[in-house]
Amino acid sequence: MRIDIEAYLDGLRFSVEPATAGLEEAMRYSLLAGGKRIRPVLALATAHAIGMQTEAVLPLAGALELIHTYSLIHDDLPAMDDDSLRRGRPTCHVRYGEAIAILAGDALYAEAIRLVLAEQRGDPARIIACLAELTAASGVQGMVGGQYIDVSGVVEEDGAELRRLHELKTGRLIGAAIECVLLLADEHTRSTTLPDFRAFATELGVLFQIVDDILDVTGTDVALGKPQGSDERHGKVTYVSRYGLEGARAMAAESHRNARAALDRAASGKALELAQITDFIATRTS
Repeated sequence: MRIDIEAYLDGLRFSVEPATAGLEEAMRYSLLAGGKRIRPVLALATAHAIGMQTEAVLPLAGALELIHTYSLIHDDLPAMDDDSLRRGRPTCHVRYGEAIAILAGDALYAEAIRLVLAEQRGDPARIIACLAELTAASGVQGMVGGQYIDVSGVVEEDGAELRRLHELKTGRLIGAAIECVLLLADEHTRSTTLPDFRAFATELGVLFQIVDDILDVTGTDVALGKPQGSDERHGKVTYVSRYGLEGARAMAAESHRNARAALDRAASGKALELAQITDFIATRTS
């Protein structure tokens, strides 16, 4: 599935005139830098679980990675996390300057929306519903809202608020990778599977973040493809800083069990790829 995604992303072009070729170069620099491609792969795996082919959701899958890449470019900026390394290479603003990096992120988000509107096939009403979920998941009700909570320091001292931060910042777009595919499917598929798939997606997003927090402490720059210990340097509240390393590991194990249980309810053993992705997220080392 990653091979399919990489080929699709590599084939995308954004500039139609020489004057903006430099902007496209910066966009593709970050987009094609590698990465796990978790979100688009989740979209493909969800499609397979409900009987849809890879080609049926590739534009949506590509849009998810464009949005994720835009968020990474902006997260790395000096005003945010001020990181110089991403996916094993200099961050976009280090390579091209802050102004170009901001524009590259803006353009990737806009191109993601265009990709769904112009290239995604399906019933128009379902495509609109899919796009509504995608934009909500990446805006104030999702990723950007969670990032605001993170950078503004309003996380409370109880675990529920920390979990909510990550449900929005990380989990909501991961959830959209699953839910948007279901919104493109027929009404019967949506009505019988959506609640359990939503529960699975929410738990998967939290699991991803807990493991990410653990790796920020235990990983290396080379393995992570970004500076190790970034969260601690910025004084961020994480699962490790609040519950300790062993406590975070216990929470990750519980979240992994909850995700697998929700997936079993949603797909009754018919989603082997999603199960494998869940296990990968729980055991990843980078």
